[in-house]
Amino acid sequence: MNKRGQIAIFVIIAVVIIAAAIGIFIFRDAIFSTFTTSKFSEVYETYDDCIEQTTLRATEIAGMQGGYIELPEFEPGNEKNPFSSQLDFLGIGVPYWYYVSRSGDVKEQVPSMNLIENQIEDFLESELRHCDFSSFRAEGIVIELDELDVKVNVRDSRIDVDVRSDLVVEKGDLIERKREHDVRVDTDFGEVYKLAKDVYSKEKSEMFLENYAVDVMYNYAPVTGSEISCSPKVWNPREVFDDLKNGLSANVGALKLEGNYYELDDKEDEYFVVDINSNTPTRFLYDESWPTRIEVWPAENSLMVAEPVGLEQGLGILGFCYVPYHFVYDIYFPVLVQIQKGDAIFQFPVSVVVDKSMPRNSLDGNGNEGNDLDEFCNYKNTQVRVSTYDSDIEPLEADINFVCLQERCSIGKTGIQGSFSADFPQCVNGRVVASADGFLSESQYIDTNTETSVELILSKLYEVDLELLVSGRGVDEGGIVIVRFEGERHGTTAAYPEQETISLVSDELYNVSVSVFSGRELRIPASSTRQCVEIPAGGLMGIFGKTNEECFEVEMPATTLENSLSAGGNSLEIFSEGELKSAGKLKINIPSLPTVRDLEQVQQNYELIESNYLEVDLR
Repeated sequence: MNKRGQIAIFVIIAVVIIAAAIGIFIFRDAIFSTFTTSKFSEVYETYDDCIEQTTLRATEIAGMQGGYIELPEFEPGNEKNPFSSQLDFLGIGVPYWYYVSRSGDVKEQVPSMNLIENQIEDFLESELRHCDFSSFRAEGIVIELDELDVKVNVRDSRIDVDVRSDLVVEKGDLIERKREHDVRVDTDFGEVYKLAKDVYSKEKSEMFLENYAVDVMYNYAPVTGSEISCSPKVWNPREVFDDLKNGLSANVGALKLEGNYYELDDKEDEYFVVDINSNTPTRFLYDESWPTRIEVWPAENSLMVAEPVGLEQGLGILGFCYVPYHFVYDIYFPVLVQIQKGDAIFQFPVSVVVDKSMPRNSLDGNGNEGNDLDEFCNYKNTQVRVSTYDSDIEPLEADINFVCLQERCSIGKTGIQGSFSADFPQCVNGRVVASADGFLSESQYIDTNTETSVELILSKLYEVDLELLVSGRGVDEGGIVIVRFEGERHGTTAAYPEQETISLVSDELYNVSVSVFSGRELRIPASSTRQCVEIPAGGLMGIFGKTNEECFEVEMPATTLENSLSAGGNSLEIFSEGELKSAGKLKINIPSLPTVRDLEQVQQNYELIESNYLEVDLR
């Protein structure tokens, strides 16, 4: 390099140094102000601390509310789909990440990380204006904060907060301004959110909560099975539902993720370990007071009844009788997932759906399931006027539903005036159904392709006390009596003495049947029966219809039957409204049957009961 080039370089360097020196001299207050005044440094430190604490408060709110600071629009539930869009947890509305809306539509509300960051930014921009500088202002320091521009970046174990705002601090002749405020907030909020997404993804694709619920159903409620007995098996659905809720609460509460934050008491507890590897404590909660819907089929008049088989004529060959049962359940209930690491807590609820004893279908990529009901019920475009009355033709408030083929839509209430107009879906032969507490539901078929009106008269249900006698004496202690009233419009069943009342309507011709089962056991000894059947002969003769007799032995083990049929009968009854209004008691005298000593007599008693006449007295 020549000397002239070297001189040029030195000249350029000198110019840069001089310019830098001049710049530092001109802007020395702005550059060195933070470091030259300790009092103002405390103001900046207080502001940074306010940013940190406000950010932690934002994550606390978001963590308790399923990732939301500003909640989505609230949508209430209804009787069929009890979930609103939020679970009320200790007075806090926590948005469901998955739920079934009141119209039966499947919905998801999983907040993205981008949405969470945006809501934290909005929260900071609103709340940072209220940072407490009162101690400094008491010293005569003037503090002003301009418009804020906040950027938030949530990482696994920290949140980076970048606040751009002029913080102007003034005291006397000294004025300072600081614009950039970068704060690192240590929190595991991002990590627990990611784990929450992992848990939800597994539930969404594998429905592990529904599968546990099905196991609870089979272990805590009668589903499918049979018992050796010659008397019906009767369950009270309310008691069954309570057992199911208790089982769900205990089993859901026992769930945990695969990790080292707990110790298993024995190998069987591995059943409750969900296959997600994490050392972060995670809890699954269900409370029996949360919105829950459980239904069972078949059930008649608040009873689940299974009838015995083997007593019918022609089935005596069995040598015993048994009670098969098969019940189908709908179980809808919420589960709250709670995750905690350090001070960071994140929780979100999902609705768990067991439909007709089967786990719901898994969600597709858009979080939707097919729902023809929702589509049908949403197209309401024909106005119908509905009026509902009691038997005295007085207006009656009633719930109105509309049924078309297999679809059922909730329309609304007629109100205290007993009438209203509402839009119905179009259907050629639809059925308007009116129901009210204490009344028998009534329905009427209409065509909703044109505007029309319908009037429905609902019959009052009268509850009367039962007094049952067997040949003039009281029912044996430990026995059970099945009372059935079957009519064209109304049917009801009671299991006495557990149910000591029965509900009836006026002017209904009832076929009344009563069966009394004693509390005594019947011991049937082991037996052997030879049975013979005709089978086709082998070879060419079998083709032409020749048969051979083949015999075999049927070995029956000793059996103990609980509750054998000891009394019963039938009658036809009809009651006027005046009789039911003034009635205090329904007295039924039931003819007794021969004492049961063997299975043959059990079968004969079932035949005799058809010819016995009941004495029924309503007074």
